[in-house]
Order: sequence, then C-alpha cells, then structure tokens
Amino acid sequence: MSLHISREHAEMLDKKDPIACKRDEFFIEEGTIYLDGNSLGPAPKSVFDSIDVTMREEWAKGLIRSHNTAGWFMLTDTLGDKIARLLGAGQGEIVVCDTTSLNIYKTLHAALSMQPNRKRIVAEATSFPTNLYMAEGVASTCRDVSIALEGSDGDAIEDLIDEDTAIVMLNHVDYRSGVIRDVKAITELAHSMGAMVMVDLCHSAGVIPVDLRDLNVDFAVGCTYKYLNGGPGSPAYAYAAKRHHGKFTQPLSGWHGHAAPFKFEQSYRQGEGARALLCGTQHTLSMRALQSGLAIFDDVSVSELYEKGKALSDFFVSLVDGFADELGVGFYSPKDVNLRNGQVSLTHETGGYAIVQALIERGVIGDFRQPNVMRFGFAPLYLRYVDIWDAANHLHDVLKSKEWTHERFNVVATVT
Repeated sequence: MSLHISREHAEMLDKKDPIACKRDEFFIEEGTIYLDGNSLGPAPKSVFDSIDVTMREEWAKGLIRSHNTAGWFMLTDTLGDKIARLLGAGQGEIVVCDTTSLNIYKTLHAALSMQPNRKRIVAEATSFPTNLYMAEGVASTCRDVSIALEGSDGDAIEDLIDEDTAIVMLNHVDYRSGVIRDVKAITELAHSMGAMVMVDLCHSAGVIPVDLRDLNVDFAVGCTYKYLNGGPGSPAYAYAAKRHHGKFTQPLSGWHGHAAPFKFEQSYRQGEGARALLCGTQHTLSMRALQSGLAIFDDVSVSELYEKGKALSDFFVSLVDGFADELGVGFYSPKDVNLRNGQVSLTHETGGYAIVQALIERGVIGDFRQPNVMRFGFAPLYLRYVDIWDAANHLHDVLKSKEWTHERFNVVATVT
C-alpha cells in the first residue's frame, strides 16, 4: 500500500530519537512489532542473568542466608523506593507486594478504618473490573458500606462525592481508551468534602509522568508487568501517603506486615509506614525479574518517555486516519494526544477480535477488549517509528483484503 507518510520518514525519525538505544536492552524477536506493552512488557535482556544468579548463587548456594546476604527480605522496600522515584513519592511510602487486586482491598479498608463514620465508596462504572469486584468484597465485609458508581448512580463522579464518602477510587488512565483523568482536581474536591482518594496507576507508571505528592492522593496501587516490564505475574505495589502512616489498619494482617516479624509474637502489631500494607512472604524470583525491569529506567526520565510515547502514538493516529473511514475503523481513544497515555484504541463494528488475531499472525501484537476495542500500546522504551509505520501498513492490508474474515481468526481464545 501507499501510506500518505513514507517509511523513509519513519526511518529519519528513528535516527533522531535520543533514546533509541534503550531498545537494545530488551529481547524482541526479529519480525515482531510489539504493541501490547500495556498488557505485558517484553523481557529485559538482563533478566536472564539476574534470575540465573538468584537461582544458582543466592538460592542454591546461599540458601536461607540470602534473605539477609542478598537482601531478599527487604526487596519489598528497596524496589518500592525505586518505583517511588518514578512516581514522585518519598522513601518508605511504597512497598512492592502481592497483586493489584489485593492492594486495592487493603487500601480501601485502610481508608475506611480512618473514617469509621463514613460508609460510601465512590468509583467509576467503567473501571477495570477487578477494582469493582474488590470494592464489592470490601463492602460485603463492612457493615452498611455501599458503593456509588459514576455512569450508573450519577453522570459525574464529582456529583457522587458527599459527606458520607469515605474514599474515591479512581483510574488515572482508562484501560480501554487510554484517557488520562484529572486526578488532582477530583482529589481536591474529595478532600474538601472530607473524603480520601485511592488511584490505580496500572496504565500510568513508566509511560506518563506521575507525581503523587502533587496529586496529593491518600493511597495508590499499581501493577509492574505492563510498562515497568517486570514479567508475567510480577508483584504489584501499594502507596500510602506519609501523613497517614501509623493511622490506618488493614485486615490482611500477615507476618511481613508485623512491626517485628522475627520476634514471632502471638498477637499482631502493625509495622511502620507503608510496610503496614504488607501481608505474607513475597515471591523473590518475581521480585528479581522486576528489579531488571526497573533498572532500565535508571538513566532515562519519564517525561522524556512521555514525549516519545506521544509522538509514536500520534504518528500511528495520523497514519490510520488516512484509511479509517474507508475501511470501517473508528477511534475509541481521543485523537488529541494530550488526552491519552500513548495507547491508541480503535473499533470495528464486527471484526475487532479477528482483526487483532490476523495482525498477531503477521507479527503485530496488540490485544482486544470487549465489546469491540482493539488496543495498541506505544511503549517508548523499545518501539521505533518504523514499527509504527509497518503496523499501520499491516492493519490496512488486513482490512482491505478482508483477511480477518478467515475462520481461524474468529475462534476466540481464553485470553484476548
């Protein structure tokens, strides 16, 4: 096909890219255009040696001693502090632990524990489903606690926040569209009403600037397997603002959250700071994999990544816009690059899932979300402009040829 922008132009942009060298730090197979870092980041090359050393040296030879000598026991904190640098938080405000779902459960309970007379959780009906499931679980264990949803119980979340609201649960970035929410403004409103705010940063950390101090939220959670490239099932993280340390409780009072775990006391005494959000023994191999992912950010700024991510996604939008109407493609994400996190989501009335599968067979890996959303994530650490040009070219060919109508692309797999 002939796109209205040449591939040579994309090659020229790659030559001018100041962080093009970061791609070399990832393992990406030849012929793969990976546009699904918003679901799972690729493997850093350093992770193979890191895991090998952890298993052969620290585990096989160091054995139990490695909890001290290799720093295993405190990885929750040391990695938490590395994430804090990316998110504008202070030391001791973030711990790496458990899953996003569990950390949502813990932080919602923490907010309720500080405001026992307030009985409402406010959230978005369009939130990632696990957030709402966990809120339902919290409400089921707390007497008289209810949930009010934007898009269900009211048109705007601001209208649902009142003197009975204990906590507002927000998504910094919408997982389907990539739209960035004005968390700071909603937090100011919530605080003026005496409510707290917890923000989900799963689609923010590592791809757009986040300053938790400036946002002034009370709690935050996020995963590490997307833009932080921590690997499948890598541990999540939880943030508690320093002003709340020592003032909240959470119900998953496991021994790692104890003030002195190795005193083996019969009764629970909560640990200090964000460590109060810890529960049980963490997964050391996954922690080491995450350590490799985080190390890649040591010599690059998130603002620099954000600018490249915007440029990549804007390039994709400009290319797809040239054939979208003709071939039945709609834009689920806003075209204005300043309103989204770099992700671009498209729609197709009947073929969304199958189109994505046809692209995957060609080596262009994105994903699909119900009801008809094709998601493409533009992670700036490893993507090139020529990748974007080639992806748009493949998308046009799949649509123009109706390749996606083949039966094999319409067999729905368990994970979409």
